[in-house]
Amino acid sequence: MPSESGHRLYVKGRHLSYVRNKHTTHPKTSLIKIEGVDDPKAANFYLGKRIAYVYKGQKEIRGTKIRVIWGKVTRPHGNSGVVRAKFSTPLPSRSFGASVRIMLYPSSI
Repeated sequence: MPSESGHRLYVKGRHLSYVRNKHTTHPKTSLIKIEGVDDPKAANFYLGKRIAYVYKGQKEIRGTKIRVIWGKVTRPHGNSGVVRAKFSTPLPSRSFGASVRIMLYPSSI
């Protein structure tokens, strides 16, 4: 039986910033750069996909220190393959530059 390690069901991404204008930031919508995606057409594949920001908390809750904030890709942003995403609670600003997981579900294929 072949080893199943090394298969991941998500694509790596980075939390860049919140959507903002000159004066105001809008924390409820985050900008995510997906690895290997460099144009809006490629970014369209990820619309509706679930995003997980996984981090470690201080104290143990239900037997684990690992926590997750879930979100969803809503639309492309600009021409470089960046996408906008909404999260159940806004991502903390300390997560700028942190990695997120873009799950390959729900699938439209």
